[in-house]
Amino acid sequence: MTDSPPAAPAPGDGTQTVQMSIEKIYVKDLSLENPGAPQSFALRESPQVEVGLRTRAEQVEPDVYECVLTITVTARVADKTVFLVEVAQAGLFGIRGIAAADAQPILAVHCPTVLFPYARESVADATTRAGFPPVQLAPINFEMLYQQQLAQLQQQAAAAVTS
Repeated sequence: MTDSPPAAPAPGDGTQTVQMSIEKIYVKDLSLENPGAPQSFALRESPQVEVGLRTRAEQVEPDVYECVLTITVTARVADKTVFLVEVAQAGLFGIRGIAAADAQPILAVHCPTVLFPYARESVADATTRAGFPPVQLAPINFEMLYQQQLAQLQQQAAAAVTS
């Protein structure tokens, strides 16, 4: 048995291939707060680290979208902030062969997946520059988060209809 590549769609048969390209990846915003320094370096207690995540995307030109992945890492001991790092990692993505209304899954899953390693590196670098061990963020399953968000929206819509 031989493997052959899938046949390309015939011209004019109504099928179109979706193409995604990375046009540019950049840091849109980076913030570091180290409010307790230098006293915070003498703390014996390990801080509680909280990670927040949000994404947004918008069309900036025909077939070009900006996606921004914002990650906020806050380390606290008791009620005192040890450090806070926030990075807004952005990218321009060319997405062709799909209507703008149908691009949401690509913008919510694939684009943040591309941006995450860059944001993760920025967080680790910023915490190191603040004088702390680097924070290594665990991988994030953006597809699962998107599916959870869709399920939540469907539940809210169903609840609105029944009330």
